[in-house]
Amino acid sequence: MTGLVAASLFLLIALLGLGVWVGLALMGVGAASLLVFRDLDVAAFLAGDIWRGLNTPELSALPLFILMGEILHRTRIASDMFTALSPWVRRVPGQLMHLNVIGCTLFAAVSGSSAATTATVGRITLGELEKRGYDRDLAIGSLCGAGTLGFLIPPSLILIVYGVLSSTSIIDLFIAGIVPGLMLALGYMLYIAVRAPRPVAADTDGDAVSWGAKLAGLGRLLPVVLLIILVIGSMYAGLAGPSEAATIGIAGALVIAAWQRVLTAATLVDALMGTVRTASMVGLIVAGAFFLSKTMAIFGLPQAAAALIAGLDLPPIGLILLLMLLYIVLGMVLDGLSIIVMTLPIALPLVVGAGFSPVWFGIFIVAVVEMSQITPPIGFNLFVVQGLTGEPISRVARASLPFFTIIAALVVAITLFPEIVTWPL
Repeated sequence: MTGLVAASLFLLIALLGLGVWVGLALMGVGAASLLVFRDLDVAAFLAGDIWRGLNTPELSALPLFILMGEILHRTRIASDMFTALSPWVRRVPGQLMHLNVIGCTLFAAVSGSSAATTATVGRITLGELEKRGYDRDLAIGSLCGAGTLGFLIPPSLILIVYGVLSSTSIIDLFIAGIVPGLMLALGYMLYIAVRAPRPVAADTDGDAVSWGAKLAGLGRLLPVVLLIILVIGSMYAGLAGPSEAATIGIAGALVIAAWQRVLTAATLVDALMGTVRTASMVGLIVAGAFFLSKTMAIFGLPQAAAALIAGLDLPPIGLILLLMLLYIVLGMVLDGLSIIVMTLPIALPLVVGAGFSPVWFGIFIVAVVEMSQITPPIGFNLFVVQGLTGEPISRVARASLPFFTIIAALVVAITLFPEIVTWPL
C-alpha cells in the first residue's frame, strides 16, 4: 500500500510538473495504478466512470451559471456599480477603496467565479484608485482578497462541484455560504477603514454630490439587484432548483445586455466560447477526480488513510487544524478546484466522523481554497491581478498577505463556532 501511494504521488507530481492538464493527470495516475496493480480493463472502467460522474443532473447548473457570468462580464455592470457607489463611500474611512470589496461582493452574487469577479471589478477600480492617489499596495491586496468572494457567495461554481462530489444539497450549501461570505467582506472593509482612514484629496468633494444624485445613482444597481433576487431568491423560496435558477439568470443577463445595448452576435459568441472553455476545463477535472476516487476506493486508500489519521487520536479541532495546514500547503502548488476533487474522498469521511456536517465542511473547504487563491507561488488571483497591474508577483503576494490573514481568521471562527454556517439550515 505504501509503495502504491508513493508511486501515485510521484507520478502525479511528475505529470503536473510537465504541464499536463490536471484532469488528464488525475486520469493518468488512476489508469497507471490499475494497469500495474490490478488486472482490469482500464478503458471500459474509465469510460463508464466518466459517464456516471458527468451524467449528474446537479452538474448541469455549472455551465449555465458560467454562461450567466460570461454574459454579465461583457456588460457595464461593474462600471455602473463603481459610479453608483462612489458618492456613498467618500465620507467613510477608506473611501473609494471599499469599492473593491463592495463591487466584488455584488458581482460574486451574479457571477460565481473568483477569476471573473477579480478581473471584471479590477479593470474598473484599479485605474480609478491609482488616478485618485490611493495606496497602490492596499488597492492590489484588497482586490486579491475580495475577488475570492466569488467562491463563497452564492451562486458559487466551486460549491456546485463540491455538492455534486459529496452528494450534498447545493441549495443548502448556497444558504450556508451567505453569512460567512458577508462576514469576510465586512472583515475586509474594517481592515481597509483602519489601514487607510485619512481622506484622499481627490475625493474630499463628496459633499458636493446631492442626495438626489446619490439616490439616482443607485438606480444603476437596480438590474443587478433584481437579478440577484431572481436567481438566489427563486432557490431559497423553493420555486427553482440550481439549474432552473441558472436559466433564469441567463435570461436576466441577456435582458441586461440588451438593455445596455451590448448584446450583439459577436458578444454572444464570445460568451458562449468562454463558457465552453471554462465548462470543459471544470468537466475534465471533475471526470478525472471521479475516476481517481473510484481507483482509490478499489485499493482501499480512503479507509487506510482514515485509519492512519484515526490512529493519531486527534481531537476534532486538531483534525481540522491538520486539514487546514494541508490545504494551505497544497494551495501553493495546486488550484482550488483541484485541491477539492483530489482530497475530498479522504477528507470528507474523516470530518463527518469527527462530528461535522458535510454542509459545514463545504464552507470550510471553500474558505481554505480562498486562501489558496492568494497563496504564492501559484495563487490564481495573484496572477489575475498581476496581469491587470503589471506588478511583480512578489509585490502582489505581499499586498494580499493581510487579506490572507483575514480569511484565516474566518476559518478559525467557523471552526470554533460552526453555528455561523449551519444556523440557517
